[in-house]
Amino acid sequence: MKVNDQITCKVTGIQPYGIFVSYEGYVGLIHISEISDQFVQSLETFTNIGDQIRTVILAIDEANKRLKLSYKKANPVHPRIQKIVKIKIGFHSLSKALPFWIEKSKK
Repeated sequence: MKVNDQITCKVTGIQPYGIFVSYEGYVGLIHISEISDQFVQSLETFTNIGDQIRTVILAIDEANKRLKLSYKKANPVHPRIQKIVKIKIGFHSLSKALPFWIEKSKK
């Protein structure tokens, strides 16, 4: 096992900041920033405890038996699909609503 290898891990825990997994005696963390390049509202809707997910190893801590992992590197979204799928939540929604909020606050 080395950095950039693809491995399949078992989900053992879900926190607001990331997903904990296990793999051959190692504990791994997939930080929320390594799930997707798009906004991720809730990791609970993304996966469940006990699920098997494919990841890429970003870093290995042999002394503590820990892995830093990436889901988005193991499961890339094709650029064409990224252009077609619009972000429905996040900054774009705020930027569209901002003019309305400004006008409302002026009244």
